[in-house]
Amino acid sequence: MAGHSQFKNIMHRKGRQDAARSKLFAKLAREITVAAKTGLADPNMNPRLRLAIQAARAENMPKDNIERAIKKASGSDTESYEAIRYEGYGPGGVAVIVEALSNNRNRTGGAVRAVFTKHGGNLGATGAVSHMFAHVGEIVYPAGAGSADVVLDAAIEAGAEDVKSDASGHLITCLFADLGSVSAALEAKLGEAAGVKALWKPTQTSTVDEERAASLIKLIAALEDDDDVQNVYSNFEVSDAVLAKLTAA
Repeated sequence: MAGHSQFKNIMHRKGRQDAARSKLFAKLAREITVAAKTGLADPNMNPRLRLAIQAARAENMPKDNIERAIKKASGSDTESYEAIRYEGYGPGGVAVIVEALSNNRNRTGGAVRAVFTKHGGNLGATGAVSHMFAHVGEIVYPAGAGSADVVLDAAIEAGAEDVKSDASGHLITCLFADLGSVSAALEAKLGEAAGVKALWKPTQTSTVDEERAASLIKLIAALEDDDDVQNVYSNFEVSDAVLAKLTAA
């Protein structure tokens, strides 16, 4: 397992998910507010808002929080945020992509650069590492949504690119540009998904040892701790033995 999902698994196993829940909800709320402000407040007419709400629901964000975030977009005092993508290298030349929503580009850029420098990495220009990733959409359904064949047929009809099914559920992948239409078509066939998100998926991975993996985890954690940072992705990969050590540490 490589990159962002691997880091998340380690952090979840260490029991830090609950401690970070309020920060996660704040970031999800910001995305909902920005999506509602840049389009219509109706998720049925605003694909970005629809996806933001689905992502919030997947993290069990309370309905009241979601509704407040949408209403906040209509306020005259709502700050204007822009989406910014940063690309750079972590220890050992591992590729890192950082997505942020910021109302102050200079503040956010300075903070992200400082984190890279502190943890043995360096910030590059836009496009420096994104060619090593595919920008895709991932839609998750529980095993109870249907058999592998039923989900596969629905995914093909919806225009998805790939489906992986096992005892734990179904993972459907599509092009980023098609995420809104594919998720809507699947919902009509299978019901609401357990998770819908856009992400940068590594197409090239870099295997690192335990020392560098530990440094990368600290780098990613520091980046995600920044209030302006929404998501962090990396293409590092570790062996099962190293993963076991990091999980137990």
